[in-house]
Amino acid sequence: MSFPTTPVFNALNIKSNSPTLVSETASGRMQSRKVGSQKWSFTAAYPPMTQADFKPVWAYVIARGGRHGVFSVTPPVVSSTSGTGTGTVTCSATTVGNTSVTISGLTGTLKAGDFVKFANHTKVYMLASDRSGAGAITIEPPLIAAIASNEQMYFDNVAFTVRLANDIQGFDVGTDALYRVNEIDFVEAF
Repeated sequence: MSFPTTPVFNALNIKSNSPTLVSETASGRMQSRKVGSQKWSFTAAYPPMTQADFKPVWAYVIARGGRHGVFSVTPPVVSSTSGTGTGTVTCSATTVGNTSVTISGLTGTLKAGDFVKFANHTKVYMLASDRSGAGAITIEPPLIAAIASNEQMYFDNVAFTVRLANDIQGFDVGTDALYRVNEIDFVEAF
């Protein structure tokens, strides 16, 4: 089930959550260890809305049951490549933990910072470097699931599988009869 695409968010704040365990001694010596996980989170805001625009969004949010329900959101602007990439892109088989995936079928370019998603994944990845045409792409974080041979990779309208980050949701209604949703917080669910 997909989050409503209208009205469109007027602001989006995306974060990468990469947990690191850190300890520091009294003398200042620090040790850190990477925890093998990463997830995206984002906060979306809306412009003031009429009741007709607001109610479908509100009904959808409440029906998710707080942090319980999982759904997809395709954020505007950032969900598509900033390059000129077109075509149906497929991948060579790649194992869990890799950050390099060989692709074919790409015409044009994909840019570092673009989000991509593989057909059998609910996880979204980010390109760590530019890619022009077929060849190896570098992604972050490392793959959490294997990629099968000829599996499709999406780089336009990338949908994030998410849940609400909070159980409590709210809105304001002004004397102008416009509804204001200050923010909705989403966290990747995979």
